[in-house]
Amino acid sequence: MSARDPSEQAIKDILETIKKDNVKFIRLQFSDVLGFPKNVAIPVHQAEKALTIGIWIDGSSIEGFTRIDESDMILRPDISTYQILPWRSSFDSFHEKVERVARFICDVYTYADKPFDGDPRSVLKRNLDAAAELGYVFNTGPELEFFIFKRDENGQPTTEFVDHGGYFDMAPSDAAEDLRREIVLALTEMGFEIEASHHEVAESQHEIGFKYGDALSVADKVITFKFAVQTLALMRNMHATFMAKPIAGINGSGMHTHGSLSKDGKNVFYDPDKDRQLSDTALYYIGGLIKHTRAITRVANPTINSYKRLVPGYEAPVYISWSADNRSALIRVPAARGNSTRAEFRSPDPTCNPYLLFATMIAAGMDGIKNKILPPDPTDVNIYHLSKSECDARGITMLPATLMEANDALLADPVICDALGSHVVEYLTRVATAETEAFHREVHPWEQKRYLRY
Repeated sequence: MSARDPSEQAIKDILETIKKDNVKFIRLQFSDVLGFPKNVAIPVHQAEKALTIGIWIDGSSIEGFTRIDESDMILRPDISTYQILPWRSSFDSFHEKVERVARFICDVYTYADKPFDGDPRSVLKRNLDAAAELGYVFNTGPELEFFIFKRDENGQPTTEFVDHGGYFDMAPSDAAEDLRREIVLALTEMGFEIEASHHEVAESQHEIGFKYGDALSVADKVITFKFAVQTLALMRNMHATFMAKPIAGINGSGMHTHGSLSKDGKNVFYDPDKDRQLSDTALYYIGGLIKHTRAITRVANPTINSYKRLVPGYEAPVYISWSADNRSALIRVPAARGNSTRAEFRSPDPTCNPYLLFATMIAAGMDGIKNKILPPDPTDVNIYHLSKSECDARGITMLPATLMEANDALLADPVICDALGSHVVEYLTRVATAETEAFHREVHPWEQKRYLRY
């Protein structure tokens, strides 16, 4: 059943569920090209209209959507994404939830009743459909890192740490630990299967991992995850940020993304008779990802700040390489085999739009498979310890160092441009140009500290 045309019975069933759940308001959520969640709130009596006809919106004010002369767009809820928002419920005197707010994630359609080219969710669905034509299902499992900071007396975010823990520390109960527990409980209530929750390497840095799944549902979960984390932090007068590198001199935040392909429910990356038990399909997928990774970087690392994370010395990958074990490589194949065989793409950061990231990853992988692109030899040594000449001898190149360099790589890659579509590519180029020009005009405190005495 598609989100575009659910059956009458499916609509009837979900309306009955909404009534039973005592929902009073519904948020119709979607994402702009940059990955920021947007929503339109409707009273519950509009639910049937939303599910059968859709809800019209003005797309001209949404980042990356459309021009004012063609702004009418319609939101069509995907009924499979129905969830209660736990933190938006009211309670009676017995602490029973009595009035609830629910949400649907929506696909965006044009006034001509066609999927909108600038809707990131539609971009991903188009690429997944192309993989499905070859018999493949693309599964992903991202690991999102984030920082929790204090707010000042005016409620504005700061970069002051909430805790001073380290990797996997089991600290005494503090505000950050309590918040992380609340996040896990809320996400669990929303249907997430949380696999791990722990303190990360840097002070006030945390990670919560959830179970892998098909790329579309996981992309929906990433958007929901970020929204939930930031909302619950705000309710505790703290600020959660997914900024790639909020503080110099310590680790930044990544979104390592595991990917695998299956056919008929079977993981096709696993072959017990091959070297490293990796099938030819797995190698071709990795080869495609490596071939197109410089272009994908524009989507995986979408801000000026993203490239402050992609520097040697802080665990983020900067060298285009792959390995079965080496964490300094861009693509790592974890030890698990069988149905858990997968390739971990380590460069993305959590400011990226997951719909666009997954779309480019599957497009690159499919190109690798269709054209039998083998990756270079694996690099099983710490690349950070290699000299430039040693890297050159091994054919190891580097990721783009700036947003504009990544955007130029995108424009030079027809496969990834086609995966995103001209509407999205043109908008990403405008953003990269505007951000770079604005950054060049800004005088940074580092410059004042270093040059003011001249």
